[in-house]
Amino acid sequence: MNDEIVELAGRRPKTFGRRKMTPRACVADGKRHLRAFLAEVLEDLGFVTSECASAEELQTILASDLPDLILLGISADGIEPGKFLETLVREAFDGKVLAVGARESIIVRAVQQVGEEYGLAMLPPLTTPFAAETLRERVAMLLPEEPAPSPAVHVGEALHAGWLELWYQPKIDARTLIRNGAEALVRMRHPTWGVVPPAYFIPEAHDPHLRDLSEFVIERAVQDWHYLLEHQSPVDLSINLPASYLREPRAVNDLCRRMPTHPAFGGLTIEIDSEEAIRDLDHLAEVAREVRLHNIGLSIDNLGVNWPSLMDLGKIPFIKLKADRHFVTGSGDDRLKRTVCRHIVELAQGYGVGAIAEGVESRADLVAANELGFDLVQGFLFGKPMPLKKFARSTLTRTVLE
Repeated sequence: MNDEIVELAGRRPKTFGRRKMTPRACVADGKRHLRAFLAEVLEDLGFVTSECASAEELQTILASDLPDLILLGISADGIEPGKFLETLVREAFDGKVLAVGARESIIVRAVQQVGEEYGLAMLPPLTTPFAAETLRERVAMLLPEEPAPSPAVHVGEALHAGWLELWYQPKIDARTLIRNGAEALVRMRHPTWGVVPPAYFIPEAHDPHLRDLSEFVIERAVQDWHYLLEHQSPVDLSINLPASYLREPRAVNDLCRRMPTHPAFGGLTIEIDSEEAIRDLDHLAEVAREVRLHNIGLSIDNLGVNWPSLMDLGKIPFIKLKADRHFVTGSGDDRLKRTVCRHIVELAQGYGVGAIAEGVESRADLVAANELGFDLVQGFLFGKPMPLKKFARSTLTRTVLE
């Protein structure tokens, strides 16, 4: 360790400003794959994360991101921890520091001792391998006790600032349990509030920014498809669009123009809320005919007790019908839910289209979906929506019926 820390430690600490509702953490580790793993675990706990591989990068993050926690990865062939401790002392870091390294590591013990001697708030070190719950226990004091209030951020501001991204939830073949595509779900990564679900920023139907948001979803989904093709394998994606967007001048032409021309492109599914879809069936039939030539299909989303509106139509412009999660979750034990789901499956089979059960959160839900005849299932049992890079790394490694 550098003796310069002694001098730096005597300086008066500075305060990094107001306490943020969503905690922020910086993962400092020389190995990129370890940084990604540790950041992923912290994000699952509710942190907004950043990463750095050098003391210079850490200094920049301390000034811009104002982290509450520094997770310091330590290995024999990794970063020089002394330089990181020097930077923390020099910048008068007043948050928590958590050293992560091998059990019985001399270096981990040295970092812990030196950090404590020079006034850094060192948490008990985390030895590898560790469970996520152990990490949660270490950082529990930084997690907010209650959910943060909804941020007042307009989607126009989020689009301009680049805060929006798409997260992906896998769709699973109900019989083989093999992944069969994914649904893209828009999220906001706000610099203060962290990851914000769409209920807090999706604009009203009359808001002109709804078109901008729709175009963002289309463009980003195509970019992400190419990323997945390069890093994993081609994945059939579905996106959510309002029916009103498909009435915009040139919207359908622009949508078709953006589709990948790569031979591995298996198609894009556009999910439309059932209430909107039922109101606009005639126009959507025209749209479906136009986009079919470009490997795009329409799907109806959130179908529930309004399923009778789709009866006796001769044909429908949709390639899939998705049951509302409210009627899927717990359908194994609820007669009413099971009845609604059965009618949706029968409706889909009658039209020769696929049936999807969204909201499969338990083994009982999965068994019920199988018995009812759903083709695809989707829900927390198989994975929550996750950022693109995490989705690209993920694979279905277990059979949930075992």
